[in-house]
Amino acid sequence: MIPALPQTLWIVRHGQSAGNVARDTAEAAGLHTIDIADRDIDVPLSPLGRQQSLSLGRWFASLDGDEQPQLVLCSPYIRAMQTARLLLAQAGLADKVKLRCDERLREKEFGILDRLTSFGIGVKHPELSQQRSHVGKFYFRPPGGESWCDVILRLRSMLEMMVREHAGQRVLIVAHQVVVNCLRYLIEEMDEATILEIDRQGDIPNCSITSYEAAHLADGRPGLVLEFLNFVSPLEQTGTPVTSDADAAAAPKP
Repeated sequence: MIPALPQTLWIVRHGQSAGNVARDTAEAAGLHTIDIADRDIDVPLSPLGRQQSLSLGRWFASLDGDEQPQLVLCSPYIRAMQTARLLLAQAGLADKVKLRCDERLREKEFGILDRLTSFGIGVKHPELSQQRSHVGKFYFRPPGGESWCDVILRLRSMLEMMVREHAGQRVLIVAHQVVVNCLRYLIEEMDEATILEIDRQGDIPNCSITSYEAAHLADGRPGLVLEFLNFVSPLEQTGTPVTSDADAAAAPKP
């Protein structure tokens, strides 16, 4: 055991949401806006997203007791909270494992671009589209929204808290696509080009697992070593469809 770090860290993207479905419909129809009434924080899981969450819960139930999560840290967004609660209930852990909501794990905020499709952004805010192309998505911050760097800044304090309060524990994080990628950026000590290339390769599947184990790195430092990457076998084992819709209130990949 490496006492200065969580022993195991699972990072899960929430199940498919109603927003994912609405976004795909709007894009296919060439609409300017995504037709969904809820605030982004209130968008629930789709029926398939609930099924995905239950399938993932069955996988956690199959682990030995000394391999299961001891703590769940979750985005306050409804789709993430529903994923975590369904997962814990299916795993038989709802009354055994603390579910802790933390706003630092929330979705990247899109500001003025919220609910716009890529076509809508180009029509309504062509100057912002040009600025984003020039600056790059890592540093671009839409008015009222966040850049990837802003997300990374809040996640740094999240990781520091885990080291301080949950060293040696098995921790499960349930959050969003950008959060998963930004945590990878921090844990694996990536640079801008590396994480953006990973992002370009495709969206993170809903209810997939990216996990790390505490170990000594090649240079002797304690660190977290990647074990699973976008692991979807828990869904495939139960015949649950795997989806990887972009998790964004605005159509350009966040």
